[in-house]
Amino acid sequence: MDQDPQRTPEKDPDDWTTGDEPMTGPQASYLETLAREAGEDAGDDLTKAEASRRIDELQERTGRGG
Repeated sequence: MDQDPQRTPEKDPDDWTTGDEPMTGPQASYLETLAREAGEDAGDDLTKAEASRRIDELQERTGRGG
Protein backbone atom coordinates (compact mmCIF):
# COMPACT_ATOMS: atom_id res chain seq x y z
CA MET A 1 0.00 0.00 0.00
CA ASP A 2 1.58 3.27 -1.04
CA GLN A 3 -1.25 5.53 0.07
CA ASP A 4 -1.19 7.19 3.47
CA PRO A 5 -4.58 6.44 5.07
CA GLN A 6 -4.49 9.85 6.80
CA ARG A 7 -4.19 11.72 3.51
CA THR A 8 -7.17 12.59 1.35
CA PRO A 9 -6.62 11.71 -2.32
CA GLU A 10 -6.04 14.79 -4.44
CA LYS A 11 -8.66 15.61 -7.02
CA ASP A 12 -7.66 17.14 -10.34
CA PRO A 13 -8.52 20.87 -10.30
CA ASP A 14 -10.34 20.38 -13.62
CA ASP A 15 -12.78 18.13 -11.75
CA TRP A 16 -13.54 20.58 -8.93
CA THR A 17 -17.17 21.69 -8.89
CA THR A 18 -16.03 25.12 -7.66
CA GLY A 19 -12.90 25.28 -9.81
CA ASP A 20 -14.24 28.06 -11.98
CA GLU A 21 -14.87 30.37 -9.02
CA PRO A 22 -12.35 33.13 -8.22
CA MET A 23 -9.32 32.01 -6.24
CA THR A 24 -9.60 32.22 -2.47
CA GLY A 25 -7.82 34.76 -0.28
CA PRO A 26 -5.40 32.15 1.08
CA GLN A 27 -4.61 30.96 -2.46
CA ALA A 28 -3.91 34.54 -3.58
CA SER A 29 -1.68 35.21 -0.58
CA TYR A 30 0.35 32.01 -0.97
CA LEU A 31 0.57 32.47 -4.72
CA GLU A 32 1.96 35.98 -4.21
CA THR A 33 4.57 34.65 -1.78
CA LEU A 34 5.65 31.88 -4.15
CA ALA A 35 5.74 34.19 -7.16
CA ARG A 36 7.88 36.70 -5.29
CA GLU A 37 10.34 33.93 -4.30
CA ALA A 38 10.45 32.67 -7.89
CA GLY A 39 10.83 36.19 -9.32
CA GLU A 40 7.69 35.74 -11.39
CA ASP A 41 4.27 37.29 -11.76
CA ALA A 42 1.58 35.69 -9.60
CA GLY A 43 -1.18 36.29 -12.11
CA ASP A 44 -4.40 38.16 -11.46
CA ASP A 45 -8.01 37.07 -11.70
CA LEU A 46 -7.27 33.35 -11.63
CA THR A 47 -9.91 30.74 -10.87
CA LYS A 48 -9.48 28.36 -7.96
CA ALA A 49 -8.35 25.62 -10.35
CA GLU A 50 -5.92 27.89 -12.22
CA ALA A 51 -4.47 29.16 -8.94
CA SER A 52 -4.01 25.61 -7.68
CA ARG A 53 -2.09 24.62 -10.82
CA ARG A 54 0.02 27.81 -10.64
CA ILE A 55 0.80 27.14 -6.96
CA ASP A 56 1.92 23.60 -7.82
CA GLU A 57 4.13 24.95 -10.60
CA LEU A 58 5.72 27.60 -8.40
CA GLN A 59 6.22 25.16 -5.53
CA GLU A 60 8.34 23.06 -7.86
CA ARG A 61 10.39 26.09 -8.92
CA THR A 62 10.95 27.35 -5.38
CA GLY A 63 11.61 23.96 -3.80
CA ARG A 64 8.54 24.25 -1.58
CA GLY A 65 6.79 21.30 -3.20
CA GLY A 66 6.24 18.30 -1.02
